[in-house]
Amino acid sequence: MSKSTKSQEKKKILFLCTHNSARSQMAEGLLRAIYRDRYEAYSAGVKATNVNPYAVMVMKEIGIDISSQYSKTPKEFHDVIFDIAVTVCDRAKVSCPICSTNLEIPTEYPRAREVIHKSFEDPAAVAGSEEEKLKVFRQVRDEIKEWISYVFGK
Repeated sequence: MSKSTKSQEKKKILFLCTHNSARSQMAEGLLRAIYRDRYEAYSAGVKATNVNPYAVMVMKEIGIDISSQYSKTPKEFHDVIFDIAVTVCDRAKVSCPICSTNLEIPTEYPRAREVIHKSFEDPAAVAGSEEEKLKVFRQVRDEIKEWISYVFGK
């Protein structure tokens, strides 16, 4: 592969959370929408569930459709080496098997050259009215967007 082709390759980024239902899904959608020319965005969870409908709603508010995304576990990416894996919650930081940066060891899980941890509040854990839940989802979405712009927008 030529040097110019190598420099044009998109970096692979995996966002990890406990259930791959809200934070990691929003992060995947945001990175894909904002920086698709530089990055390939993926997400997974320690335990796959469903994409939270509130996450879909608040992303749609800013023109990003994540309704076709689905909840996955890291095992779905067992043959991928990611440039960066980002744990977006404390539980995933502790329990996710991806955190191996030893690329030489074969594993049933994906590996990453670098692991970053950035914890965001779990909007799905908030109780209250629909408007109260949406408020927290919007807040977390905006925090993730700001962080992604700071880290990946360089």
